[in-house]
Amino acid sequence: MDFSLTEDQQNIRDAVLKHCSQFSAEYWLEKDREGTFPQDFFDSMAEAGWIGIAMPTEYGGSGLGITEAAVMMQAVAESGAGMTGASTIHLPVFGLQPVNLFGTEEQKQTFLPPIVAGEDKVCFAVTEPNAGLNTTELKTRADRVPGGFKVNGEKIWISTAQVANKMLLLARTTPLDQVKRKTDGLTLFYTDLDRSKIEVRLIHKMGRHAVDSNMLFIEDLFIPDAHVIGEVGQGFRIILHGLNPERVLLGAESVGIGRAAINRAARYARERVVFGRPIGQNQGIAHPLAKCWAQLEAANLMVMKAATLFDQHTDCGVEANAGKYLAAEFAFEACHTAMLTLGGMGYAQEYHVERLLREVLIPRTAPVSPHMILNFLAEKVLELPKSY
Repeated sequence: MDFSLTEDQQNIRDAVLKHCSQFSAEYWLEKDREGTFPQDFFDSMAEAGWIGIAMPTEYGGSGLGITEAAVMMQAVAESGAGMTGASTIHLPVFGLQPVNLFGTEEQKQTFLPPIVAGEDKVCFAVTEPNAGLNTTELKTRADRVPGGFKVNGEKIWISTAQVANKMLLLARTTPLDQVKRKTDGLTLFYTDLDRSKIEVRLIHKMGRHAVDSNMLFIEDLFIPDAHVIGEVGQGFRIILHGLNPERVLLGAESVGIGRAAINRAARYARERVVFGRPIGQNQGIAHPLAKCWAQLEAANLMVMKAATLFDQHTDCGVEANAGKYLAAEFAFEACHTAMLTLGGMGYAQEYHVERLLREVLIPRTAPVSPHMILNFLAEKVLELPKSY
């Protein structure tokens, strides 16, 4: 049992922090104010080879594990980039695992290298307005036509669709009333985001303005057979292989953003002098910050345990969900505590804490709510009756 990063993992952390240091807090605040995609940051991470950290070497990646990817993504968020920086490259780092695991050799040779090189940008089109987390109730239909499928439907909360040219799309190919199990009849596609057939409508939101979220309106989109990933009708089973890595990475990013907030607050508490003494000398300031540090480090252990189990090809559903839950909850408390430490200045954009607080609400809410995680843990760990 070893709780330390390996030498290689520590080198990854140090290198990513150094790389991200060229993008200042002011850079991220400007991107947030403008609502423009941080293309130069994305390009720099691709050129440095970081996007392909968990992809096989034969497709241009580094061939490392989700543990190393988590170390990298945590460092990105911790650098001050927050969820904006992490979300810029989040999906390319883990999201093409279904293609890597279930795609044909030709598909992998065609689809993966452009993602690793940063030439293609991909969005993940699963969630729908009337389905939410109940994925088996998806209404987007992919009907069989000569040579492929024709797709019609709506998707919501699709990140980076404004800048993406590719998408992973989950659609129903067999009606729900014609399958034995509700999870059957869903098919996964990796295809072009054809804007002549897809309307991409921006959702204005509280934070992370530089990385867009959208609704997609799909009308008669043709997808060729060559863009089906895995077996037709088995898409639900296929996407499950990406859920645990996503929770691990979001947990790691949450710890990173929480650390960034606490570091800013601690520095302010050392420098801010009131009544002739630094405010950090007061236990009313010091104790909440110390508590947040302890919580974040404890959450990080669970996140990294889940990552290690995944890389060992061991079931990690409980640990991945618990790690994401703990990291997101404690990161939110850290960001809120940091804002309170700065007082009025914590509400000012120029001190950057308010941006971190807005952004930390993302992993606390998505891609699975804390309530659904607690449902899962109650059922799987405590063996309580399923509540939904």
